[in-house]
Amino acid sequence: MKSIGEVASRFGLPTHVLRHWESEGLLSPARNGDRRRYTDADLYRVASILLAKEAGFGLADIRSMLSAGTAAVRHEVTAHHCAVLRERIARAQAALAMIEGGLTCQHDDLMACENFRGLIRDVPGCEDLPPPRS
Repeated sequence: MKSIGEVASRFGLPTHVLRHWESEGLLSPARNGDRRRYTDADLYRVASILLAKEAGFGLADIRSMLSAGTAAVRHEVTAHHCAVLRERIARAQAALAMIEGGLTCQHDDLMACENFRGLIRDVPGCEDLPPPRS
């Protein structure tokens, strides 16, 4: 079992964050007197909370996801977040391709490079940008 300080250090969090998550019903570590004691299952729960936050979940949705009584309820909570995260990933991949394209472009004026402009048109929402004028 780990102390709150050990868990906070492991995940790079201040201890007050773990206390807040506990007050929000996301964590319920065992107690040894007035000291919190975290099990391996608690460590997985903390890691899950951090990943869910990275995916854009709010604390209420994380609580619903982690405490869902059935898979159907959990799927209901997570389906929307899955779609939103997939869109963020697609935009991030397009941004990375654009940046990498800029690194390989030999044009002095990046905006004059048709290959670079093609990378911009690959970004979701930018597909209908006009082609360059000749």
